[in-house]
Amino acid sequence: QVQLVESGGGLVQAGGSLRLSCATSGRTFSLYAMGWFRQAPGKEREIVAAISGSGGSTHYADSVKGRFTISRAGAKNTVYLQMDSLTPEDTAVYFCAQTGDSAWLAASDELYTYWGQGTQVTVSS
Repeated sequence: QVQLVESGGGLVQAGGSLRLSCATSGRTFSLYAMGWFRQAPGKEREIVAAISGSGGSTHYADSVKGRFTISRAGAKNTVYLQMDSLTPEDTAVYFCAQTGDSAWLAASDELYTYWGQGTQVTVSS
């Protein structure tokens, strides 16, 4: 059974930082790409960042480039999202996801099969 469990969300002031973690289990971690998505109230879900199975390729939404960093730790079967210089516009529920059958970098949510339950990130002004 595949499980993805996010942690690290919370309330932070604008300009602050948070690190999200997503612990996975049930499959060989390195065989699948991972992604972080977010959904703000009244808005569609959007990709934030993605990383290939090897960790050698990454993708970022334009809105977070230079502020967020995605990484993965194979030994811990965990993917991280370091978020710096947060703004109120980053407020959302953040989800991690794992592709169904590929280690290639995936920027579309249609390529992701397994999803975590989400963690709330709130940035106050």
